[in-house]
Amino acid sequence: LLHKPREVVTTLSDPEGRTTIADLLRNIPERVFPIGRLDYHTSGALLLTNDGDMAQALLHPRKLVPKTYIAKIKGELPLPALQALREGVTLDDGHRTRKSETFVVNAERGNTWLQITITEGKNRQIHRMLEAVGFQVMRLSRPSFAGLDIEGLRPGHLRPLGQTEVAKLKRDYLN
Repeated sequence: LLHKPREVVTTLSDPEGRTTIADLLRNIPERVFPIGRLDYHTSGALLLTNDGDMAQALLHPRKLVPKTYIAKIKGELPLPALQALREGVTLDDGHRTRKSETFVVNAERGNTWLQITITEGKNRQIHRMLEAVGFQVMRLSRPSFAGLDIEGLRPGHLRPLGQTEVAKLKRDYLN
């Protein structure tokens, strides 16, 4: 489990010369690859594996893998917009999102922080969901993926999963 910092590309090489997650994995002897992606400006939980079946299972839409995000937006989110996010919104490409668990975590100084848990993984989905209700994301992080969180893990650092965590992932998503 890697705590991907902001301004790091979720790829193993970048033609533009930006810092990649491969730069953070230099001390890992096995060849691992990311399960999914996080945008360049998004920090948070990123699973890495050398198990192709596990990666495929965790990325498959049918498995309903929870991904929890904290989004900062400018302004106060009105109740109808909050309800719309919870019930599902229509994105710019016409896709209707599944229901989400969305809560206001904090609101102060003209900004609102939301916790949003989704079970899909559309490209830039949180950005697009908030745009659908009239807001732009100012900052985004993903503290949890598939029930694994980065609490206590500093940006750029990683930790191996414990046997219990791996067994739970296999039980919940591989069968």
